[in-house]
Order: sequence, then structure tokens, then C-alpha cells
Amino acid sequence: MSQGETFSRLYTVSREHIAKHVSLEGTGILSTPSMIAFMEEASRIFLDGKLPESQTTVGVHIDVYHVAPALLGSQVEIRGRVLRDSGKRVILWLEAWCGETLIGYAVHERAVIDKKEYASRIISMIATKMGG
Repeated sequence: MSQGETFSRLYTVSREHIAKHVSLEGTGILSTPSMIAFMEEASRIFLDGKLPESQTTVGVHIDVYHVAPALLGSQVEIRGRVLRDSGKRVILWLEAWCGETLIGYAVHERAVIDKKEYASRIISMIATKMGG
């Protein structure tokens, strides 16, 4: 990934994405966990397209601000930019937009992993836990 490289991805706010505790009858607003999930998924999909098939990324840190609502049914665009790529870690700047309104932003760090090695670690963890 090149520093400054950009990407974007669109999402539609559906019922599963709304904050249930502040929803009104027939409508609602995008929850913060759902906005973060959009940011994480957009980042992973972008990075997966840049990596060999044997690798992927996992989120290790996100510092996020949710600053405005997005209504049920609205389109949210996640825009991202690569801030730094060390080969093992990628740091991204992310913004969530609903039309002309910035609804959130974040600095997000993802670790590059080998899929087979990661799967082996998980299997080992499961075996250890089950045996102990």
C-alpha cells in the first residue's frame, strides 16, 4: 500500500445497524458499533485487494469519533486513506459521510497476517483450552 492511497465504500443503514435505545417508531439512527463495523470492513476489503491471497488483515486498534447521526435508510460512505504501511502494520485515516455531513472519523490500525499461521494459532488455542 502506498502512503496517501485512498478508497471508499458505500453502506445503507438498515434496521440491524440502528441504535435501539434511541430509535423512534418507524425510524432510527446509525449506532456507533455499526459505523465502526463499516469502517473495519471497508478497510479490510481494500487491504485484501492489495495483499497476496495468503494474507489478510485484522484490526488491532481504532480511535473513533461519532459526531453526527445517519438515519435509517440513508447511505453512508466510508472514505479511507493510507497514512503509513510498515509491511506488518497499516495505519489508516477513515471518515464516514452521509451526504454532505461528516458523521464520524477514525485512525485505524490493522495487522497483516498469514492466514494459515493465524488459523494454526487459533486451533492451538482451542486445543489447549479444551484440554485444560
